[in-house]
Amino acid sequence: MNAQPTALAASKNQNRSQETQSQEIDLLALLGTLLDRKWFIVIVTAIFAIIGVAVAVLSTPIYKATALVQVEESSPSVPGLDDMAGMFESSSAAVTEIELLKSRSVIGEAVDTLKLDIVAEPKLFPVIGGKVYRSFAAESEGDIAEPFLGLSSYAWGGESINIFRFNVPKGFLGESFELVVGEGKTFELFNPDGDFVLKGTVGKDQSAGFYELTIRDLNARPGTVFTLAKKNRYRTIVELQQEIGASEKGKDSGIIAMSYEHKSAAHAEKVLDRVSQIYVRRNVERNSAEAQKSLEFLEVQLPEVKKQLEYAEERFNDYQIKRQSINISLETQGVLEQVVELETKLQELELKRLELSRKFKESHPTYQGVLEQIEAVEKQKQKLVGEVGNLPETQQELLRLKRDVEVSNQIYTLLLGKTQELDIVRAGTVGNVRVVDAAAVDTTEPVKPKKAIIAVVATLLGGFLAVAIVLIQKAMHRGVEDPTEIESIGLPVYASVPYSDFQDKLTGFNRARKVKDKPKSILAVDNPADLSIEALRSLRTSLHFAMMEAKNNIIAISGPSPGVGKSFISVNLAAVLAQSGKKVLIIDADMRKGYLQTQFGMKWDDGLSDLLSGRLNLEQVTKTSQVEGLDVITRGQIPPNPSELLMHRNFSKMVAEVSGKYDIVIVDTPPILAVTDPAIVSAHAGSTLLVTRFGQNHLREIELTRNRFEQNGIDVKGVVFNGVVRKASNAYGYYGYYNYEYKSDK
Repeated sequence: MNAQPTALAASKNQNRSQETQSQEIDLLALLGTLLDRKWFIVIVTAIFAIIGVAVAVLSTPIYKATALVQVEESSPSVPGLDDMAGMFESSSAAVTEIELLKSRSVIGEAVDTLKLDIVAEPKLFPVIGGKVYRSFAAESEGDIAEPFLGLSSYAWGGESINIFRFNVPKGFLGESFELVVGEGKTFELFNPDGDFVLKGTVGKDQSAGFYELTIRDLNARPGTVFTLAKKNRYRTIVELQQEIGASEKGKDSGIIAMSYEHKSAAHAEKVLDRVSQIYVRRNVERNSAEAQKSLEFLEVQLPEVKKQLEYAEERFNDYQIKRQSINISLETQGVLEQVVELETKLQELELKRLELSRKFKESHPTYQGVLEQIEAVEKQKQKLVGEVGNLPETQQELLRLKRDVEVSNQIYTLLLGKTQELDIVRAGTVGNVRVVDAAAVDTTEPVKPKKAIIAVVATLLGGFLAVAIVLIQKAMHRGVEDPTEIESIGLPVYASVPYSDFQDKLTGFNRARKVKDKPKSILAVDNPADLSIEALRSLRTSLHFAMMEAKNNIIAISGPSPGVGKSFISVNLAAVLAQSGKKVLIIDADMRKGYLQTQFGMKWDDGLSDLLSGRLNLEQVTKTSQVEGLDVITRGQIPPNPSELLMHRNFSKMVAEVSGKYDIVIVDTPPILAVTDPAIVSAHAGSTLLVTRFGQNHLREIELTRNRFEQNGIDVKGVVFNGVVRKASNAYGYYGYYNYEYKSDK
């Protein structure tokens, strides 16, 4: 009862084990691929590392200026308004102050005063010019470095220019002009197109049409070129707003940290210092604006009140003279004092109402409160006026005139005192912000570039890029590297032939193509102990048993594509067979591009095509090679119809004839996927072998090759896996001749 579940569990465990093993193999293969391309990865990484170091060393250093500004809680500064101060928030938040600090008003003034919209820089030699210019150390003021290799148009150190004014037409804003230094503090200006604009002297105003240029100071040798540009003012302000950093240090701390980065430490410090100064001054002006407005109002009212006082005194004196110095009685004096007090208070309230009318609407509670006070004082005044009506006419008129004098005098004195007080307040206003730390720059250590980080990042980037390239190449090129993959599609691998380093030392086929008819060397003859030849000996043994069931002793050798080493296998296999005592014939059946003759130092003429065309017989085309027991039939002249020649009965006749004369006949054919010739030849052969190249032929390509033969009724005996290279990626699964080597002692 438990047998079935146990079997199922065992099957699941087995599948899981196989899955795990497959994953491990894939990881090993991946690691092996990277190890195989280790030198490529190392070289690419090294190149990127060198580039990173060069960039870090040659890059322009950037310096950072910093400053601290404190924002304090503001308090009302205008006397007489303390009763209203508590009704409103008077503190200035740091966030608000930051926005004010970076406003166009503040930044724009800094741009205008420092001429930041004018860019003037010396022309430096490409790549290394900046490093050389910065490295120059002047022994005394005004020293200039000597030009390198006579390149006097470039600045090499110490050159400077100070421009006071530079105006160009709107169409040339942002464009680069060239200023060439002449003899005797003269200069010439050229537009971006290279056209002459104007010529002038340092210290003098120069103009030509819409162009205006004034240079205050110029220190450079004749011939030195400076690059000038007039930037758009608005764009300059916006860029500076973005470049200046401002943030609050800690929550609600009221401390604003300012920063500005630039390649010139002096420039960074100057700009940040100027911005902070303008900001502080604008803050003082903003805080004193209330006192200034009140002062302006009082300065307008003061002359009018003075005129009223003078007019009232004049009328009072005239009336006294007219009435012969009539004095005011005690009763009238008491009423006068009350009236004057009420009238003065009424005038004060009226002034306060006028001032509030500039700030608030009539419906505002504060404004309505002042109106109520005025109404109350008016009622009191009307009551006193009624009492005055009971006095004699002379006393009433004298009281009225005296009242006007006293009231005007009181109001004038009040306004004069407030004016002086506000003037003192305005002058003493310091604002609610102050500079804690003025702008300063650490010139010993630039903030950019971070040389170590750049070098490390560049190195890592190079390594990642190299690894990515290797993996992409691996993914895109899926050439077979393991013979078991070929066997998985039903094709037996008769031999895995290792790649021969010794063969590289011999004159190969590619070179043989360029130098025709030159004697070549055969690996099986020159180095019979080579591992490749050992593999071919193993193939020889395998063929011995495979050919027992073949219809004849003819072996057709083909391949999926050119360059797989098909001719190498054919020649050396024939040599190995001949060395074993066999009588062997090798035929070059590639009548299109065959070059088998070069391996034996023969000529291509008088070959297979000549035999098949009937021009020559078998004895005439058969050539003896340097290997005993090995004969060769070259391709002959290139015919216009190779396939038709192979289908001629002469080919069948030749096959039967050579099959009887030789122990083994090897026919080297063209690639099957390119032409149909291999199928025609293989139809007459007892055995057909495919030669595939390690890492070159795809599994699908090999499968398609086999199908092409099967479509023509030909059974492929097996595959020769050629050019196997020992690689870390396939070391885990490779069972070829690299693993074992057996040599005689010497």
